[in-house]
Amino acid sequence: MHTAFITHPICAKHFVVDWHPDAPGRLAAIDDRLYAARLYDYLYHFHHPPLATREQLLRVHSEEYLEWVYETAPRDDHIVQLDPDTAMNQHSLTAALHGVGACIRAVDKVMAGKVQNAFCAVRPPGHHAGRHKTGGFCIFNNVAAAAAHALAEHGLARVAIIDFDVHHGNGTEDIFQDDPRVLFCSTFQHPFYPYCGADTVSDHIVNVPLPAGTTGKAYREAFEARILPALDAFKPEMVFISAGFDSHLEDDMGQFGLVEKDYAWITEVLMDVAAKYADDRVISVLEGGYDLNSLGRSVAAHIKVLSGL
Repeated sequence: MHTAFITHPICAKHFVVDWHPDAPGRLAAIDDRLYAARLYDYLYHFHHPPLATREQLLRVHSEEYLEWVYETAPRDDHIVQLDPDTAMNQHSLTAALHGVGACIRAVDKVMAGKVQNAFCAVRPPGHHAGRHKTGGFCIFNNVAAAAAHALAEHGLARVAIIDFDVHHGNGTEDIFQDDPRVLFCSTFQHPFYPYCGADTVSDHIVNVPLPAGTTGKAYREAFEARILPALDAFKPEMVFISAGFDSHLEDDMGQFGLVEKDYAWITEVLMDVAAKYADDRVISVLEGGYDLNSLGRSVAAHIKVLSGL
């Protein structure tokens, strides 16, 4: 089974302050754990994906929003605050553009049959970025842009995005709320940032709010009861994963109790869905995960299943 690992060196140069949870060390922690688990050499590495184009970004963000981000991005060593949680340094815009480009490259590689699936190790993350706004460390919505690219350029009729971050993927929901070609499923702690999603009513948006303290057993039961039936009914032609590992027991960004075996299980069941309906096509995109030790272990468990090792 061929799995691509797609990243860009500049994603490690997006840095705002020492205490910020979305630190460059997140990507190094993933690399280190993949080496330690002897997975790194089994992956197909693509380390210089292109910048996302304006056309690709406009599928998921408004013209006004893009103009604002481009004009606001610093060109020197100043830090610019976009919202209370999201900031940019002089490398952030380029990092965000390459992050989207990495996810789009993943779609192209999978659709061309070069690889069966892909993991995109990118930052800044994306799932809180909506059509018109930033949020929660996110500038551009990586997974949304990749899903929109699959629909626009590869002729797919239906794609699914499954978000297992501890926070609701409000940006992704905002972008696709009126697009029935996209099934969006989000499991998340509630009540919790961004304090939305629990009341959404839609045929193609499945939100599963769960209380603080949710364990792997309770999470799996909810996933089997709500997410899997929706996926079976929708029959996606490509499966996208917003892979947020801040739902881990050791991650202080949330109060879930998932561990590595739970991420492996989620990956297995989503690969089963992809095998039934999507010719095994899976694109996984890094979202949250801020405790470096548990992040590295969890991504390794996720990629081990993706790669069939």
